Amino acid sequence: MKLDPLSWKARAAAKRADTENKIPPQWRLGPTDLAEAQKQRDMTGPFIQQFLEADEISIIKKDSVDIVEDIKNGNLTAVQVTNAFCKTAAIAHQINNCLHEIFFDQALERAAWLDAQFSKNGETVGPLHGLPISLKDQFHVKGVDTTMGYVGWIGSNLGIEDPEQVHQIESQLTTELLSLGAVLYCKTSLPQTLLFGETKNNIIGQTLNPHNQNLSCGGSSGGEGALQALRGSTLGVGTDIGGSVRIPAAFNGIFSLKPAPERLSYRRVANNNPGETTYRSTVGFLSTSLGGLELLLRSDLSTQPWLRDPAVIPLPFREHLYDEYASRAAFDGAATSSAKPLKLGVLWNDGVVQPHPPITRGLRTVVDTMKNAGHKIVDWNPPSQSTAKRIHLAFLKADGAHDIHSQLDLSGEPLIPDLETTFALKEPMDLLKYQDLTLQGLDYECKYSDYWNSTSDEDGQIVDAVIMPVAPHAAVIPGKYYHTAYTEAINLMNYCAVVIPVTKADKNIDVVDDSYEPISEFDRQNWTAYDPEIYDGGPVGLQLVARKFEEEKILAIAKSVVAALDAAKTKQL
Repeated sequence: MKLDPLSWKARAAAKRADTENKIPPQWRLGPTDLAEAQKQRDMTGPFIQQFLEADEISIIKKDSVDIVEDIKNGNLTAVQVTNAFCKTAAIAHQINNCLHEIFFDQALERAAWLDAQFSKNGETVGPLHGLPISLKDQFHVKGVDTTMGYVGWIGSNLGIEDPEQVHQIESQLTTELLSLGAVLYCKTSLPQTLLFGETKNNIIGQTLNPHNQNLSCGGSSGGEGALQALRGSTLGVGTDIGGSVRIPAAFNGIFSLKPAPERLSYRRVANNNPGETTYRSTVGFLSTSLGGLELLLRSDLSTQPWLRDPAVIPLPFREHLYDEYASRAAFDGAATSSAKPLKLGVLWNDGVVQPHPPITRGLRTVVDTMKNAGHKIVDWNPPSQSTAKRIHLAFLKADGAHDIHSQLDLSGEPLIPDLETTFALKEPMDLLKYQDLTLQGLDYECKYSDYWNSTSDEDGQIVDAVIMPVAPHAAVIPGKYYHTAYTEAINLMNYCAVVIPVTKADKNIDVVDDSYEPISEFDRQNWTAYDPEIYDGGPVGLQLVARKFEEEKILAIAKSVVAALDAAKTKQL
């Protein structure tokens, strides 16, 4: 049957209208306010707060740990908190297209139930009691669509073929969050295919960067990043197969944790080409605070997800590992006399693409701060990360985009223009080449591991973690994200990483370095895309990288780095 080429547009328009109709009338913005929003360079802080009441602002300015403590201590109710975040998310979506699904009524009903339980029993349901948590639109929630940005799955759940299971299915992680007392209220936007460092699809269009609308919010968990930048959430769940929780965190001035695959459950989560398991996508977290990441990791692991998902390794939260690295620095991040200082590598560039001036300044800020705090810093020169990108990207495209086109064919929608060339339909990779690439990937992992181990040769102390760019630029100009090796290399090795916000691009400081000579045309393409005026105000985040299954370690190290940065800022005041 030949599909009407206009039908997918009508379905997408109807979906947009349905989502907007789920916003309560009293929270809807008028044409004047919407027009004013489009004129803003920065929609965060004062701009979005003008649509909120004082008590709502006081709630959304809190971070995750403070919110659960306030509810536990009776200072706030789950309904008060949920109402504030639902309203803020509603406004955020109207001014920046960051939501795919809205289920505020369901959330408020859940919050009222949690309040009743607390009143009745005198204790919380779990460590996340009353905390609103947003979800990337890959996670199934009962009664709610999971389109993953494909028109063909409107009214259904991507990957669920049994009609009786539609809107009845629930991702394992969703079940775990509810058992811990969380309130789920919205699902956030992502790019068509997932495999894109920006957030665009044929249903909602494009999600931009709330800090600077000239820039992208990143991807693929871009809606999460944008929503949190606007304080419509303090904690959200995303996924990462090539940088998808790290890029939006860095681009939106928030924090993220990319664990190793198999640390958290991916069971019953919608995905692109789910049969590609050589380099798995991993569930990850984004938050407005480092404490939020730690809270969610501790909480979810307490449910023993490995008992229900055989792909998850049986590894509870290791308090001893966290404490071991937390003890290496004082409360202000300074090295202590009773323990070895941290030894951190720094990747200034990957030898392929030189980062823009704001990124180099961000790296220098962290390096100087940690040196001044008494920690060791060494240059990081690993095996070429371009090799890792080549191998990793080959696996992402190994099926010749057949999975992507099978989703597109459900409605007749086309690929978005940005992806027309990258994901044109091709013959799948043959088995022998696939197996050879697998061996190449294993060889690269071994070489990288050997290099890491060699860092103890000089002083007997191995590097604890590596500071490196997430991308060669701050939050990027749409259409100019040319180089993803800074994140993809980490996925190839299944390492874990925490992203921390460091600074923002500043046109008065981050001027163009006219003396720099690009080492290749590829490098030149990225370098000439830098425009200080356009990038001004764009967030700069960096990733702190540890090895496989070292999530507790990297969270503890990140805590020390953030504490040192905060202490340095305080001294400057």
